[in-house]
Amino acid sequence: MDDFSRDSESPTYWIDWFLGFEGNEFFCEIDDEFLGDRFNMTGLNSEVQYYQYAMDLIMDSFEHDCDDRTREQIEKSARHLYGLIHARYVLTQRGLQKMLEKYKSGHFGVCPRVLCNRHPVLPIGLSDVPHTTPVKMFCMKCEDVYNPPLARFATIDGAYFGTSFPFLLFQAYPHLVPNKSAHERFVPTIFGFKVHQHARLARWQNLRRTELTRRLETYEEEESKRKK
Repeated sequence: MDDFSRDSESPTYWIDWFLGFEGNEFFCEIDDEFLGDRFNMTGLNSEVQYYQYAMDLIMDSFEHDCDDRTREQIEKSARHLYGLIHARYVLTQRGLQKMLEKYKSGHFGVCPRVLCNRHPVLPIGLSDVPHTTPVKMFCMKCEDVYNPPLARFATIDGAYFGTSFPFLLFQAYPHLVPNKSAHERFVPTIFGFKVHQHARLARWQNLRRTELTRRLETYEEEESKRKK
């Protein structure tokens, strides 16, 4: 990733530069109000080297003299810090709204599974611990995860989106949860006859899904009664 230019004739805001860089299309813009609230940054100073310098760079208030090597390290820390803050921001109401807009426009791509009929996907992390796994794509229709279609997304840390974001979005906007039909399951056949083992597995999976749905509905009813 190229160094952020300090010598540009026209002012370039760091966040605009970061979001405009190829490979960072999954990120949304974090509000200045969120960035300026120290409570939202709790604990990040111990996770990011040159934390304060990195924050100053993100907020376009960097006025420190340093050599090129240190500057490069600070810029690397700023990118990492923005990703960690982003994981927190997308769990807020404003962050969910911004990611929802991207989701509706198909900004994150579509599910590669044929029977999902190009259903839009969401970025997800398989771990909330940085430097563990790269970002993956989650499809709510088949409830599975996939690798991003383009190689440039393979370097994005999954922790910058987290393990909870997609599910919190669908909790906030339940009308977006797609209908799931047993007819959308692919059933292998030999000369038109179902393969026995797969048919049995499919029945077991459908039964488990029905049981889990009932348990969830019962739990929601009990929670609703308890709150009243």
